[in-house]
Amino acid sequence: MDVAAAETKPSTPLLSAATSTSSLSNTSSDADDSPATSHRFELLDVKYQLSCVTVSGSPSYRPLAVLSGHIGSVSCLALCGEFILSASQGKDIIVWQQPDLRLFTKFGQGDGSVKALVTVGNKVFTAHQDSRIRVWKVSRSSENVFKLVDTLPTTKDYLGKFMKQSNYVQTRRHHKKLWIEHADSISCLAAEKGLIYSGSWDKTLKVWRLSDLKCLESIKAHDDAINGLVASKGIVYSASADGKIKAWEKEGKSSHSLKGILEGHKDVSLNSVVVSEDGKWVYGGGSDGFVMGWEGSMNFVSWKVVCEIKAHQMAVLCMSLKGEILCSGSADKSISIWKREAYGKLSKVGVINGHEGPVKCLQASPSNVGGGFLLYSGSLDKSIRVWWVSKHSVNRDDDTSPRENTVKNSVVLC
Repeated sequence: MDVAAAETKPSTPLLSAATSTSSLSNTSSDADDSPATSHRFELLDVKYQLSCVTVSGSPSYRPLAVLSGHIGSVSCLALCGEFILSASQGKDIIVWQQPDLRLFTKFGQGDGSVKALVTVGNKVFTAHQDSRIRVWKVSRSSENVFKLVDTLPTTKDYLGKFMKQSNYVQTRRHHKKLWIEHADSISCLAAEKGLIYSGSWDKTLKVWRLSDLKCLESIKAHDDAINGLVASKGIVYSASADGKIKAWEKEGKSSHSLKGILEGHKDVSLNSVVVSEDGKWVYGGGSDGFVMGWEGSMNFVSWKVVCEIKAHQMAVLCMSLKGEILCSGSADKSISIWKREAYGKLSKVGVINGHEGPVKCLQASPSNVGGGFLLYSGSLDKSIRVWWVSKHSVNRDDDTSPRENTVKNSVVLC
């Protein structure tokens, strides 16, 4: 699969109001054979530049590009339409344009180290080390200019609560804050059904209403820092350094209540959590290098462990789940590719090497490209790498596919 850069201008509005994660352009059909001329990224010769390691003997991925431009370690990624958004510890947020992967615009400098970001409609929410959430919107006058339109908690929220003593909570000895404020770095964000969720090192999970940006709830969710959030089918899962993943659900107009607790390994931090599209399978990545999987009951009132696998030699820092393919990124600088088998078990499909630092974030494209999908990885080496990951190995209906046959014969590792 050859992909080359094309010097094209933006053809669609940046951040369409219709969706937060619409399909990416199919680069395999739109690319031409001309050499790359942009200095902002490097295309890789997939035959020679990086090794391709598989368990079954067939290539499971190919490297496509390296995007450079951040001044600090890449901390988070998000997809929005034909654009890729990346943020770093260096306080900058970059918008990359598909299909040529050019640097489209930058914004957010000087607003504190960015720990997480999520896009909803035509807005971008960024979480920062200074315990604030910033809301950005595309300028009406210029689509490549982002304007800061609000900061959470909003001034209106502050004014409505600061006079009443009952709105203050103890955050540490001799120090109080309004319950709508985070008392430490915000590590993760998620969006679901008109709500924004923020998880923090202060151990709380806060719920914000998208329509007016009001803080609705503050939940004392864990006994240690919250490291990851994911929302699916009306349930929000929070992964914590206390070794637990907790499931929260909002029923009707009531507040969120604890639906269940998914126990990880003792004294091991859970750094990331992902959930399958149907909500049946939940996977957590731990600081001991293990990936654990749980199966939820029909009404999600209980979960049982179905998978425990030593995925990496060092901590699992991030995961991405696309259909039956799970990708895990680690402090050991590698990305492992797994196939979800029957009963939620995982079999290893391949290992991606190429980053020169720990892999901090992963994001899979929602669209299919040439029999696979695009995977974006951000690292502490300040780069973003783009990979094509095969989906042929998960196509059980294709009996003629050699990759199908080899993957079927691979060993199930958990």
